[in-house]
Amino acid sequence: MKLKPLADRVIIEPTAAEEVTASGIIIPDSAKEKPLRGTVLAVGCGTKDETMVLKEGDKVLYGKYAGTEIDLDGNKVLIMRQNEVLAVIE
Repeated sequence: MKLKPLADRVIIEPTAAEEVTASGIIIPDSAKEKPLRGTVLAVGCGTKDETMVLKEGDKVLYGKYAGTEIDLDGNKVLIMRQNEVLAVIE
């Protein structure tokens, strides 16, 4: 399935959560913290009031409860508005 976000929305692939701590303890899925960074997979064309600053391939930080999680070809991705993204990692 191929998705093209509309208006000022972006599709983000979350970075995988750490599975092992520095001391070697394995963290179960239920205790993993939701990742707050990811990679932009696709961007919309913007709106007349908001131009798109993000582009495909950008590494970004986003809020803990930002976006809507969807299943895209067996992968969990987030779709959110550009203004829900907090920062671009350079």
